[in-house]
Amino acid sequence: MRIIPAIDIIDGKCVRLSKGDYNTKIIYNENPLEVAKEFEAHGIEYLHLVDLDGAKSSQIVNYKILEQIASKTKLKIDFGGGLKSDADLKIAFESGANQITGGSIAIKNRALFEKWIQEYGADKIILGADANNEKVAISGWLEESDEDLIPFIQGYQAKGIQYVICTDIAKDGMLEGPSFDLYKKILDECNVTSSAVEKLAEAKGIKLIASGGISTFDELPRLAELGCEGTIIGKAIYEGRISLKQLENYILNK
Repeated sequence: MRIIPAIDIIDGKCVRLSKGDYNTKIIYNENPLEVAKEFEAHGIEYLHLVDLDGAKSSQIVNYKILEQIASKTKLKIDFGGGLKSDADLKIAFESGANQITGGSIAIKNRALFEKWIQEYGADKIILGADANNEKVAISGWLEESDEDLIPFIQGYQAKGIQYVICTDIAKDGMLEGPSFDLYKKILDECNVTSSAVEKLAEAKGIKLIASGGISTFDELPRLAELGCEGTIIGKAIYEGRISLKQLENYILNK
């Protein structure tokens, strides 16, 4: 299972929120590059970089931070937040993103998101399926849609999506443990080959990346056992609940 630390950006600073509430913002470091370099120094290869300013606005905002981290580290970066047009996507990839995550766009402009999957390939486009009570949330989690989570994922699975990041918003930033049951349900229902999903045609099993609520190191092997392809860790690192040395050892001993 890949270990993917998160850096969330507001006003160019590394922050964390609780349950996606911008009013709960805590600034952990004013220099995101410094944080990224520390991750890299501990053997970490991946980074989940979120433009929270972009998520609330109509376009990508903090691409200069992406560019800085991509040019000064070897981290493989997936970038999300505010990607709402072909121009935004072009900026993200030109600024050094290896993958992008689309959440709101996958609800609000399906045709465009499907075009991205076709143009860039399923290895470059991640579906951001963030949910509250199994309903998909959008616009930096400021809005809840009418979309049920699992049918939403299955619909894009049929369009070729492989990578899916799922955050249970109720768990995010709360350090109360991840949604094991929800992830098991997603993997069970999206990775079966029975007649129940024949409609998915050539759809492959999804690569589920767990996000939200990670609070102790012991939760990581449990997520791996469930079949999660990766896990995003944020506040647990910044609050010292999980040390970078623990993550380094986990990566070395995989």
